[in-house]
Amino acid sequence: MSDTPAGLFLGQSDEGQDQALLFHRANRHGVVAGATGTGKTVTLQILAQGFSDAGVPVFCADVKGDLSGISQIGTPNEKLLARAADMGLALTPSAAPTVFWDLYGQKGHPIRTTVSEIGPVLMARMLDLNEVQEGVLTVVFHVADQEGLLLLDIDDLRSLLAYVGENAERIGREVGHVAPASIAAVQRAILQLEQQGGAAFFGEPALKLEDVIRVGLDGRGQVNVLDSTRLMNSPRLYAAFLLWLLSELFEQLPEVGDPEKPRLVFFFDEAHLLFNDAPRALLEKVEQVVRLIRSKGVGVYFVTQNPADIPDSVLAQLGNRIQHALRAYTPSEQKGLKAAAQSFRRNLAFDTAEAIQALGVGEALVSVLDDKGAPTVVARTRIRPPASRLGPATEAERAAVIAASPVQGRYEPVLDRESAEEVLAARHAAAEREAEVQADLKAQGRVKPGAQTAPDRDRGREGDTARSAPAPRKRTSNRQTPMEALTKSVLRTAGSTLTRELLRGVLGSLRRR
Repeated sequence: MSDTPAGLFLGQSDEGQDQALLFHRANRHGVVAGATGTGKTVTLQILAQGFSDAGVPVFCADVKGDLSGISQIGTPNEKLLARAADMGLALTPSAAPTVFWDLYGQKGHPIRTTVSEIGPVLMARMLDLNEVQEGVLTVVFHVADQEGLLLLDIDDLRSLLAYVGENAERIGREVGHVAPASIAAVQRAILQLEQQGGAAFFGEPALKLEDVIRVGLDGRGQVNVLDSTRLMNSPRLYAAFLLWLLSELFEQLPEVGDPEKPRLVFFFDEAHLLFNDAPRALLEKVEQVVRLIRSKGVGVYFVTQNPADIPDSVLAQLGNRIQHALRAYTPSEQKGLKAAAQSFRRNLAFDTAEAIQALGVGEALVSVLDDKGAPTVVARTRIRPPASRLGPATEAERAAVIAASPVQGRYEPVLDRESAEEVLAARHAAAEREAEVQADLKAQGRVKPGAQTAPDRDRGREGDTARSAPAPRKRTSNRQTPMEALTKSVLRTAGSTLTRELLRGVLGSLRRR
């Protein structure tokens, strides 16, 4: 058997029954679990290419680099060919239409978004902030909105933090106290993120979703592979980025209900990184997105070692399940094994918990949603071999795929337009120039004592109670008085400097009378 218009062929059970994931149930989400080395990555590769062949775009993370082989034509060995023949599968080696992405821009096209698009909740997650520090970050985003300051990159965020600190008294009266210590802690967290290379993720041009949800002229969906080999060194950045992408899909895509096939399938590898030590607000956001994004035609598949890594509120929404082997040597592992076994619809032919431990490489327990949306009885299944290459693509092969990409050159140049950093720097420079002018005027005696300079006026607007000098009375008419006209006429006719000075003294005394 091969893929059909109705479903994606996964493999064959011990009883000889074909196991297929129905396309019109694929947006009900799923989970692929199993210990290291049991075949999870190969199963992910089979699913990704199967969806692509059906015209469904895919986005997946490549944590170890092995998934890059999906871009190359497979060369199955005799063992794989024999397995395909046993299943009645016509295995035709082929490569999937692949686009490589990389947050750092080294092994794929760079992916960027703006700080404002990330928002304070996910940014706090990236920076590993506590509740008080997250509150400060929320104030910063509020000030940016109120004053029309664009938050595009890390420099904008850093500048706005300094601005809030300098104006903490005024801002604090509006939104609450902002402690300098908390601002300093956020600044240090930004520095750590920057040293990890995370600053490259923020900026423009920002990723456009239409460049991810793409179907080629041959009818196959684009397979977007995010190189995560380096990104995994910053697990919070990795988890927050993928959650941001899910949130963007949820916010921008229209409602479609239950389509004949998904609009996009999203694979979240190493899913436990999303939930480890996550605050309650973040867990609620994940649960909401997973629950509601189904109606946008997006299927989300979590790839992890143990289903117990996923909170029950999220796990309950994952209808399609592929479980590779688990080992249970410790009490916690045994607890996870029991939970994994109980999540399946029982098969009377075997004990599910024992079967999970006895699975070999390339075997899995499979339960998918049937035509009515109910989970099928769990079946011990031999997973089909992939049509693309098992193992990573070479650097030269990756470079060739990137060069032929439909988005080549679109995201490589960095766009740096005026934003918060430039605006605040211009304000500061203007204030310094005005202060220098006022200082020069004071030194020349041309500014009365007590007159306010620009910084003085700024402080006055922020609550300074110092009184300014009384303003001079304005003249109601621009016409000259007779005495002023006489004075100017006499001065124009005076021939010498001495004469002019004497006349000024005499005529001035006449005016005072």
